Amino acid sequence: MRDLHLSAERAQHSSQRTMKSMPPQERPYEKCLERGAEALTDAELLSVILRTGSAGEPALELARKILAAEGGGRGSGLLGIYHRSVEELTKIKGVGKVKAVQLKCVAELSRRIARTTVSESVSFRDPDSVARYYMEELRHLEQEVLVLVMLNSKGKLIGDQVLSKGTVRASLISPREIFIEAVRRQAVSIILVHNHPSGVPDPSPEDIFLTRRVREAGTLLGIELLDHIIIGDCQAVSMREQGLWRE
Repeated sequence: MRDLHLSAERAQHSSQRTMKSMPPQERPYEKCLERGAEALTDAELLSVILRTGSAGEPALELARKILAAEGGGRGSGLLGIYHRSVEELTKIKGVGKVKAVQLKCVAELSRRIARTTVSESVSFRDPDSVARYYMEELRHLEQEVLVLVMLNSKGKLIGDQVLSKGTVRASLISPREIFIEAVRRQAVSIILVHNHPSGVPDPSPEDIFLTRRVREAGTLLGIELLDHIIIGDCQAVSMREQGLWRE
């Protein structure tokens, strides 16, 4: 037991020596203080967040390994972290549950910051603009997801919420569910957005039926359905532009 403890201590000291042996201007912390976070590489930024590496491996080397890891068709780099689950991240040597959760939280925080910034410039009355806003989030999904987009009187985003995962069918989604959330958030108008995992955004009869039901219910409640946009692989269809929500 004592030998194991000594071995772990040596590994930790080895990791620290490796980082400390770097010239001060190349160490991520010092580099950030001197030149700003924008001067750091992806691996250096990640190493600052991770703080420690694994046995015998400094944080910077572990960060490089995480960014280089491939798996599950999700690619590598920062997007690879975003698309992997906690379980998938822990399969990378040196990444335990704590580090995997740290990585997922940083990825989600980055996504929210990016979306908040972008939403200020999105015109939610322009189908192409809305499609671009949700494209990267939805086009890679392997199951159908229906998103309710809620807007205020100025057409600005109040918030959005996933209403359904798996199958977007009128028989399984009630307009009541949609408008309970819209009323709770005091939305003046809404947009429905959902993806087709096939990559082809052609509306199905179920899509058309659901849209017409929601539009009719919204008219009665005074909450306008502006559009139902279907996301495919780098392409989208606006059901309003197609005129598919009228009988």
